[in-house]
Amino acid sequence: MNDQRQFFGHPRGLSTLFFTEMWERFSYYGMRGFLILYMTKALGFTDQHAGLAYGNYVSSVWLTPIIGGFIADRWLGQYRSVLIGGIIIALGHFTLAFHPLPFLYAGLTLIVLGTGLLKPNISTIVGSLYEPGDERRDAGFSIFYMGINLGAFLGPLIAGKLAQGVDWHLGFACAGVGMVFGLIQYVLGRHHLQPGIDRLDAQRRARLAAQTSGGTPQAPLTPEDWRRIGAVVVLFVFASLFWGAYEQAGSTLNLFADRYVHLELLGVTLYASWFVSIQAAFVILLSPIFAWLWVKLGPRQPSSPAKFALALLFVGVAFVLLIPAGSLAQSGVKVSPLWLVAAYFIQELGELCLSPVGLSLVTKLAPVRFVSLVMGIFFLSNAAGNWLAGWSARFISTVPLVTLFGVTAAVTIGAGVVLFLLLRPIRNLMGGVR
Repeated sequence: MNDQRQFFGHPRGLSTLFFTEMWERFSYYGMRGFLILYMTKALGFTDQHAGLAYGNYVSSVWLTPIIGGFIADRWLGQYRSVLIGGIIIALGHFTLAFHPLPFLYAGLTLIVLGTGLLKPNISTIVGSLYEPGDERRDAGFSIFYMGINLGAFLGPLIAGKLAQGVDWHLGFACAGVGMVFGLIQYVLGRHHLQPGIDRLDAQRRARLAAQTSGGTPQAPLTPEDWRRIGAVVVLFVFASLFWGAYEQAGSTLNLFADRYVHLELLGVTLYASWFVSIQAAFVILLSPIFAWLWVKLGPRQPSSPAKFALALLFVGVAFVLLIPAGSLAQSGVKVSPLWLVAAYFIQELGELCLSPVGLSLVTKLAPVRFVSLVMGIFFLSNAAGNWLAGWSARFISTVPLVTLFGVTAAVTIGAGVVLFLLLRPIRNLMGGVR
């Protein structure tokens, strides 16, 4: 293992980040897969109360990265921010393993704070492994995203089984163990990350030295910089709507699976929390295909805004598919789990057009000295979307499922059409970045 070897044709440091993020996502999605079920079944929360608590938590997880990006850019640096964030996340999961209700809120708070430090900065380190203009960047983020989803696939299966089949709090502890594995992987693989860390630290030190020594002040952001940041903000709005539909897997569709789906397939008893893993399983299968496709198309591939528009159309079609399933369910029929499997497959076609592409795009559009901060701003789209997903779960017992799924489909498909109409002005803002 040396710096000359590569990871599927990419810098060796990508393997370290791949497995670190895999274990971190194991812990996050493992616990998230049964969180709203724990609130409604074990704690006796109403749908409205559980939806509010769930939405506030998952949106906060994506809100704090903007602070974590600033802390890394200003003080800690990306490597230490990821390390400290991972430690706090692990402590949060282990706190959730205690039964009294105050430990629930304390544990969720720690996870929120730790994720704020870890999430934007590990993606920034991925971007630092590549030189400007390296065509492998999008493909590298797709591979990295496959690692995310490998953890997201295994977490709900293992932690969800322990939580729903044995004890809820054992599931929380299992998630904490996963984060510890991620930290071990991260520390042991640091030498593979060193070239990227050195580049990021050199940029940060030069910036801080200029500010504190009274030397040559940094040049202000150029009009082109502001236009590119503006493009990130526009895409942020559309990404928020996408995540508002997609992230209902952990809220509305999780409750739908628990209450309306026949939880048995081929003689195997299923747990509602397991359905969260279906999304990740499809990403694992499809990520290599999409990574190959973007490299194969090269300059002929759709622009990043066009990929965002396609993502919105796909997630909207997935909810169109669920409309007849919702109608059957509310007529008193337990529907086949294959309805959710098919819907999640379509959703994943959209996610792979948006999420890894969005991460890569931010590292290309953001000014170098603010890359982690702008990455944190982009993650606000996940915060807004996750809050919408929690908010929608409040209506599952008061609004017909056909209406609930239909409105989600109409909003996302409409947004996709609008984004297609805005492709030219957005590309102008991006200033030649695809």
